[in-house]
Amino acid sequence: MIFNAARLSLSNLFAPETRGVFWKVIGLTLLALVVIWFGLRESFVAFAWPWLQGAVMPDLPEWAGWLTFVFGIIASLGLALGLALLLAPVTAIIAGFFLDDVAEVIEKRDYPTETPGTALPLGQAIAGSIKFLGVVILGNLIALFLLFIPGVNLVAFFLVNGYLLGREFFEFAAMRYRTPAEARLFRAKHASTVLLAGLLIAAFLAVPIVNLLTPLFAAGLMVHLHKALSRKDPGFSLRQN
Repeated sequence: MIFNAARLSLSNLFAPETRGVFWKVIGLTLLALVVIWFGLRESFVAFAWPWLQGAVMPDLPEWAGWLTFVFGIIASLGLALGLALLLAPVTAIIAGFFLDDVAEVIEKRDYPTETPGTALPLGQAIAGSIKFLGVVILGNLIALFLLFIPGVNLVAFFLVNGYLLGREFFEFAAMRYRTPAEARLFRAKHASTVLLAGLLIAAFLAVPIVNLLTPLFAAGLMVHLHKALSRKDPGFSLRQN
């Protein structure tokens, strides 16, 4: 069930119907990262670099002037690292605005005889995007902290991100058909299946560059998984559209 949902989601990423969403997310993400890069760079030049020159460099002997060049390289690497850490959160918040578009394409193409879901209201969609952003940041901060604990670092990354991302994206898919309370109950009832699907999302997130598409892949996977679980467990009522 899970692997079939993942296969369908992967094929959906490059389908003609979702190509527009694909390029919108990539383009807006790259644009946002460029803006952030210049913002970080200008902030460093305006504030941090003058302080560094005044606090450290006047005390250097004349023969150590080359250290200025070294400090510049270190600062550039620091800015690049900061940008890399922002990659996943920026993608998450941008892609969050297009998740309903992905879900609608999947429902029309793969489930044409079934009643389509209802897109989340704009305010709820914005709140959901911010929530996705918070989940990605929280998951990676926890995983980063656990990296210093021998024997659990890699496992922690997958478990933390698998749980958080699986929960959020499944509830997103479920709330297209259910009330928020029903979506949470349905997710809790199938918690182990949702967690396993979340681990696949975490594995996708761990692949550099490809992880830019994590929100789109996750949304598609959970739409298919919710459909499959709803057929398997019809006892939970669906929201009337």
